[in-house]
Amino acid sequence: MTRQSVKILTYVLFALAVGIASLHAQSVPGPQGPESEYRRQLWLIPSTERNVLMRSTVFRPAGAGPFPLVVINHGSSQRLEQRADQSVPAFETMARWFVARGYAVVVPQRPGHGETGGSYLEDQNGCDEADFHGSGLRTADSIAAAIDYMTGQPFVRKTGVVVVGVSAGGWGALALASRNPRGVAAVINFAGGRGGRVNGQAGNNCAPNRLVEAARAFGSSARIPSLWIYTENDSYFAPALSKRMADAYRGAGGRVDYQLVLPFGDEGHRLMQASDGVAVWGPIVERFLAGKR
Repeated sequence: MTRQSVKILTYVLFALAVGIASLHAQSVPGPQGPESEYRRQLWLIPSTERNVLMRSTVFRPAGAGPFPLVVINHGSSQRLEQRADQSVPAFETMARWFVARGYAVVVPQRPGHGETGGSYLEDQNGCDEADFHGSGLRTADSIAAAIDYMTGQPFVRKTGVVVVGVSAGGWGALALASRNPRGVAAVINFAGGRGGRVNGQAGNNCAPNRLVEAARAFGSSARIPSLWIYTENDSYFAPALSKRMADAYRGAGGRVDYQLVLPFGDEGHRLMQASDGVAVWGPIVERFLAGKR
């Protein structure tokens, strides 16, 4: 074998070893790669689906902790192509807001979305027979998996967990509250619900009465304090519908602080994700969380 052939073979073997090491790293739960500003770091977190690790963004304050945990949960779509194109979520503005107040933050990407892959576990079963209750509980399963894993980390407290979610993620947070998991101190629901904007039509929920009844079912067992933030110009869940959901949840025994805020931009459903939304929701969340750590 010539010297050149040896060099080529050595390079190929080295590249193969690096590739195998990389694949192994991507299959092992925990941190992946270095931290950046606000100690932002990619983590892999076990899900409820075997061999599927949730791509997650973790932020934390300086120091060893332990810090109370915030779990921020993204929305979803019934359309496969939209879920497949979803990037690993971060909710950078909100995450930094919580880190500045001493919280560690995890933002998991649930199974069936983006790079996490795996099966879509949250299917609502269309509109005619929509199962918003079951869909919410499946979302809650993934949230609970993230909580269980992160509260096992040495820099995270086991108590005082705050669960935040938007749209389907907010709905999953309410579903989780119905189980009253140990260690969860509060739930914050931004524009939570399912089945909004059927065929892209504003204010067109596919089964509003089913959504209200599912909210009632969650409220019948939930005893964790919850904050609900909706806007007057939410084209997915209009004020009349969000208020019906909150009233049903409260009437069944759930603890609700319902806040309907003024129109935000050209689409109130995006309040939580918008960088300038913090001026609206920040003071509301601050007051709600006072004394819940």
